[in-house]
Amino acid sequence: MVYTAEQALEALQHYCAYQDRCHQEARDKLYELGYGGPPAEEIIVELIRDKYLDEERFARSYARGKFKMKRWGRYRIRNELKQRKISAYCIKKAMTEIDEAEYYDTLCRELERRNAAEKPGQHPYLRRRRLADYLVKRGYESGLVWQAINDLEL
Repeated sequence: MVYTAEQALEALQHYCAYQDRCHQEARDKLYELGYGGPPAEEIIVELIRDKYLDEERFARSYARGKFKMKRWGRYRIRNELKQRKISAYCIKKAMTEIDEAEYYDTLCRELERRNAAEKPGQHPYLRRRRLADYLVKRGYESGLVWQAINDLEL
């Protein structure tokens, strides 16, 4: 089906109203609908003007959601936002959504949860290394992970 400009705009308005989207996601959706180049950019501009698209709002809600629901660390969230071509300014604003105390508490809870799942009888150094590797992969800062491991005396 070939979409007219009005139909494509309406489809994107519904797409963006459902949940916050970044400009790249909207652009990809337009390409799926068969729009590209200047016509797609005009639709993007109209969506921004009508407040359907807002990169800062998207970045903030994305960071908040991934931290609270998936318990991702800052590095992973930052890298995911960069992959979505979010500006450095918006990424910086998104990182302010994560409270320091809550971040450390979440890290400790994840550490305790993962420690309980580890096999018993492992060498303590190997166990600590595996715990640290797991949390670093989830996007937590290495120094903070080791601080939490030492604080919890694992």
